Amino acid sequence: MKDNTTGSLDRRDFVIASLATVGASAAFAAAAGAANAQDKAASPRPTGTVYTGDLIGGKGHQRTRRQGSRPRQETRLLFSGRTDAYGAALVCIRDGRQGAKPGKRIALVSGVHGDEISPVHTIQTVMDQLDPAEMSGIVLAVLDVSRPAIEGMSRRWPNSGRGIDLIDINREWPGNEDGASAPSRHAGLLFNRLLKSNADYAIDFHTSATGMDMAAFHLARMDLTEVRAMAELFPIDQIFDNPGYPGLLANAFINAGIPAFTPEIGAPRILDLGMIPLFVEGTMNVLKHHGIIAGPMGRTGRDTDIFVANSGHVVLATQRRVRRASRST
Repeated sequence: MKDNTTGSLDRRDFVIASLATVGASAAFAAAAGAANAQDKAASPRPTGTVYTGDLIGGKGHQRTRRQGSRPRQETRLLFSGRTDAYGAALVCIRDGRQGAKPGKRIALVSGVHGDEISPVHTIQTVMDQLDPAEMSGIVLAVLDVSRPAIEGMSRRWPNSGRGIDLIDINREWPGNEDGASAPSRHAGLLFNRLLKSNADYAIDFHTSATGMDMAAFHLARMDLTEVRAMAELFPIDQIFDNPGYPGLLANAFINAGIPAFTPEIGAPRILDLGMIPLFVEGTMNVLKHHGIIAGPMGRTGRDTDIFVANSGHVVLATQRRVRRASRST
């Protein structure tokens, strides 16, 4: 059930909603495709994205859908990562737009942690506003990086090896296709064969972990000129100038020469309908900044007098305050 007051979903409904988007999501058209993650004994390992010719919902890749008065070309594909214990491929839903003209490529990522719902909705809202006929370049959205974690509404990925373990995939990037754990191999496949080869810039959206709450802010390397330029385009109050932990996806992008940063959209396990529009507006500003879409800039950090911090502290609370809307008669 959905709580209309906070926008929260229970675990079952969120998993159903996440799986249902397979039939509705469009995928990256030109530079990204469904990757075959299995090694070929007679051929070298591919370094980029591999097309498999898979069908989704019984339909081929290409279709035309009419939204409003304008037709738009879209492609339905999934990215196949590692297989689970039963041999089934762990896939990632992708939603992409290729502009009519060449230009920059940007990757928007969510679902690295399974308890982070607002980032998924943020990216979907951005993608719904894009018209390929009016775009230059490509926007690639990867909505559910850690499907096993999402299905359990958990931050970490359950991994069975020498006993059950929980692994945070956001300490594993860029991963290792031959690594000892499933999350490491999955991260390696996604990063090497989908993300790195299809992006000039990247934004990896997150929230706080279960049991925590946070204000709207970015974790960003402000010493990097291109990262600073993007981070300051969001109408939020704070940026934490910090490289974060080893193994973060944003750092893997940066190490590969792709400017990237990490927006943090409040609390986990809810749709924060107050914060999400701020990050949608900022993301649209980033697309305008890179010439992917046209139009005047929205509000930016200049309008909010954004504060750049160099440290942060955790405040422990003994009670949780639940926001409830008043009921009118």
